[in-house]
Amino acid sequence: MADNKLYDILGVSRSASDTEIKKQYRKLAKEFHPDKNPEAGDKFKEISYAYEILSDQKKRQLYDRVGLKGLQEGGGHEGFGGDDLFSHLFGGGLFGGFSGYGGGGGMRRRQRGEDTVHPLKVTLEDMYNGKTSKLQLSKNVICEKCAGKGSKTGQAPEKCPACNGCGMKVTYRSLGPGMAQQVQSACTDCHGSGELIRDKDKCTVCKGKKVCNETKILEVHVDKGMKNNQKILFRGEGDQQPDVEAGDVVIILQQKPHERFERNGDDLHMKHTISLTDALCGFSFVVHQLDQRDLLIKHPPGQVIKPGDVKIVSGEGMPIYKNPFERGNMFITFQIKFPENHFAPEATLLKLESMLPPRPVFSLPDSAQVEEVDLVDYDANERSSHSHVRNRGEAYASDDEEQPGPGMQCMHQ
Repeated sequence: MADNKLYDILGVSRSASDTEIKKQYRKLAKEFHPDKNPEAGDKFKEISYAYEILSDQKKRQLYDRVGLKGLQEGGGHEGFGGDDLFSHLFGGGLFGGFSGYGGGGGMRRRQRGEDTVHPLKVTLEDMYNGKTSKLQLSKNVICEKCAGKGSKTGQAPEKCPACNGCGMKVTYRSLGPGMAQQVQSACTDCHGSGELIRDKDKCTVCKGKKVCNETKILEVHVDKGMKNNQKILFRGEGDQQPDVEAGDVVIILQQKPHERFERNGDDLHMKHTISLTDALCGFSFVVHQLDQRDLLIKHPPGQVIKPGDVKIVSGEGMPIYKNPFERGNMFITFQIKFPENHFAPEATLLKLESMLPPRPVFSLPDSAQVEEVDLVDYDANERSSHSHVRNRGEAYASDDEEQPGPGMQCMHQ
C-alpha cells in the first residue's frame, strides 16, 4: 500500500504538481508559523519536513517508491548520504521517532540561503483597516538556459586548478629572519568559487554566473491589528543558488508617526485640550477615527475635568490581530487651557467668585514678624533663584557710602 503520509500533511494528492505543492506549503506555513501560531511548533516542523521531501524531485521519487519506512532504512538511492535528515532538522522526534535512522542511508539536507529583509513603511490607518501593498523585489533566480550549470554544454564546471577547488589560496609573507606569516585569500582565478568555466563554454544568458537577476512583484497583506516591527514571511522567495535552498523574504512593518494617536499594544492614546469653561461646565467634541468615522465625545456639566485627567472610550482602540471584530480602548488625556490675565473686570470676577466654591478661611498671623513680599513670574533664564537675595544685599550695602572695600581698613586719627 502506497505511503501518503507526507502528501496528507500538506493536504495535496499524490499526483499534485510542483506548483500545487509549493502553493499549499506557503499557505500552511503562513498559518502554522511559530511567529503567528506559537502553539503549532510541531505541526510547522511536520509541514516543513514534508515540503523538504516533496519539493525535491529525487527525494520525492524515492519516497514514492519506498515510503517513510524506506527512507528510515536508507532507501538505497545514490546522492543521499551521511547525515540523518530527521535528526538534523528536528532531533529525530517526528513521525514516530526516526532517531535510529542514519548511518550511511540518510538524506543530506541542502544548505539554506540567507533571508532577504525589506522594511515596509505603513501608517496607523493601514494597520487599523488592513491593506495590500505591492513590493517590487529584485532577486537572483537559477538560469533556465543552463539549469544553473553556468556552461553551454550543461556539464558541471571544472575544478579550479589554481586553488584545487577549495576557493582559497595560501601565501607566505616574510616577517624577518626565520619568520613568516601565512596569509589566506580568495582565489583570483575562480573568485573563491572553486570552480572554473572556460570563457568559450560560458552560458550566453548568465555569463557563467549560474543565476540571472529578475524583478518580481510581491503582494504584501497587512492584516488588521498588525503591529510595528511585525514580520511577514514569504517562504522560499529569497535569492536562488544551485544546490542551495532559497531563503525567505522577510517584510518588517515600520509604522509612521501619527499626528493624533499614539499606539500602545491594542490601545490608542491621544491628548485633547479644553477650556476652563469646558472643564467646569461640560463639553462636546468630535474625534475623527482611523476608519473615517466621527466619534462624538460628550461630558456632562458639573463633572469637573482636572488637568491630566484620563478618560476611556471603550472598544475604540486598535483591532486585535486575527480577531478584528474585537478592539482595544481609546484613552484621552485632558489638558486645560486657562484664560489670560485680566480676562474680566473686577466686578465680574466677584460675581464669578460668588458662584464658585468658597475660598478657604484665611487669618493673618498676629505677629510683628509678618512681612509682605511680592510674587513675580518665574524666568527660567535667570541664573539662580538666589539672585534676588544677592541684589537686595547689594542694595543695602549701597546705602552706606562709607562701607570699606575688600582688603581696606578704616583710618584712625
